[in-house]
Amino acid sequence: MNAPLTISGIARDPLWFPHRYDPGQDTVHFRRIERSEHRAATFLTDEYLSAGEPMAIKRGEAMAAVPAAAPLHFIFHSAFCCSTLLARAFDAPGVAMGLKEPVLLNDLVGWQYRGGTAAAIAPVLDDGLALLARPFAPGEAVVIKPSNLVNGLAPAMLTMRPQARALLLFAPLRTYLGSVAKKGMTGRLWVRDLLVKQLRQGLHRFGFSGEDYLGQTDLQIAAMGWLVQQVLFAQMIEDFGPGRVATLDSETLMADPAHALRALTALFGVPLDVAAVIAGPAFTTHSKFGNDFDAAARDAEVRAAADVHGDEIGKVAIWAEAVAASAGRSLVLDAPLIG
Repeated sequence: MNAPLTISGIARDPLWFPHRYDPGQDTVHFRRIERSEHRAATFLTDEYLSAGEPMAIKRGEAMAAVPAAAPLHFIFHSAFCCSTLLARAFDAPGVAMGLKEPVLLNDLVGWQYRGGTAAAIAPVLDDGLALLARPFAPGEAVVIKPSNLVNGLAPAMLTMRPQARALLLFAPLRTYLGSVAKKGMTGRLWVRDLLVKQLRQGLHRFGFSGEDYLGQTDLQIAAMGWLVQQVLFAQMIEDFGPGRVATLDSETLMADPAHALRALTALFGVPLDVAAVIAGPAFTTHSKFGNDFDAAARDAEVRAAADVHGDEIGKVAIWAEAVAASAGRSLVLDAPLIG
């Protein structure tokens, strides 16, 4: 017979995943997610998870029973840059578990949009990280890849976890613009939604007004969202230093994934079997669609986008470089993962 569910049992069991947070009730909604479902889910969102009844527990009651945290590290990213691939690489039983865009962190950003103060959000973020860092097995580390919508909270996360290290992952500007363009209306709407959310977080400091943004094209908006994240990453390097954060672009990752992954395991102190990971599904199947996929296929996608949208991409990239230069910002990030 199954043992009856208790608050303590749920709080101690990493398979009861802290899926959502309700600030109105100060409750954490846990869902039972087996490791195989973590592996299969593109993201840890309702769209990709099986139906299941959540268990709502008062945050204080859950925290009273939470076990000691696993070593915790982060993959912060600017989208369309193979971040899901890297999170999948850390699904290594006995070594580490990778968490792909847990919605609980998005809920805290949504609370921020609705007027939640830093003083109110900070202790919940701290508790949320403790719940996410419950080890899936003895000795395992946890690597969280938040949604890029959560990047505004990234400095707070590193401040709260002094032992944590972070990879700052991005696509080169032209590659990023091509990824947006090839997605058609979906991609163009997404970057405008990202702009709105970044504005609410106060992350745009390039001197443009709302009217200015209305007059910009979709790919100009995409470039501005990319620039904002580069500025945030540059500030994190300055604040936390290259010993704790490192930068990597998707082209460098895919050109020599074994070299990049060895460097990342050294940064995190997580002893992955790099050869096995490179030969496994993380690097041989598409992170979102499951079909066969590798560096050559990604290169072909990038070239195809450039063939169709190259004129617009080139003009917007030159414009974005001028915007960055006028603001005194470099498009080259320090602290490279691979020297």
